[in-house]
Amino acid sequence: MTIYPGDVAPLFSLPDAQGNIVSLADFRGRRVVLYFYPRDNTPGCTKEACDFRDIYLDYQSRNIAVLGVSTDGAGAHAKFAAKYQLPFPLLCDSNAEVATAYGCYGLKKFMGKEFIKDLGLKPLLQWQALIVKF
Repeated sequence: MTIYPGDVAPLFSLPDAQGNIVSLADFRGRRVVLYFYPRDNTPGCTKEACDFRDIYLDYQSRNIAVLGVSTDGAGAHAKFAAKYQLPFPLLCDSNAEVATAYGCYGLKKFMGKEFIKDLGLKPLLQWQALIVKF
């Protein structure tokens, strides 16, 4: 599925690293940076998370929420968030349903073989101008 500017964002509810359920609907009326990443503690994902951390106060001053989503479990998220002092929720999409709904997870071809994988979309590049409704 591809989401385009003006589309209605797929609603979801996912657990965070502490087991609290976070719903996109809870942020109705606010802007949300929703970013998807493949794995906690990998070099690219760590840099991305730390970049969001480093500008988090600017987002807060503009009433913008930041939510990170990956298929990692709560334990991995908790360690990752503590290790890098991430001030925003990391959500557990263990079966990749939400990532798939947003077009960030699915069938990928490599060297003639097909497999299911995080598609590696980068939010600042892919989603920068994307404004959706919910």
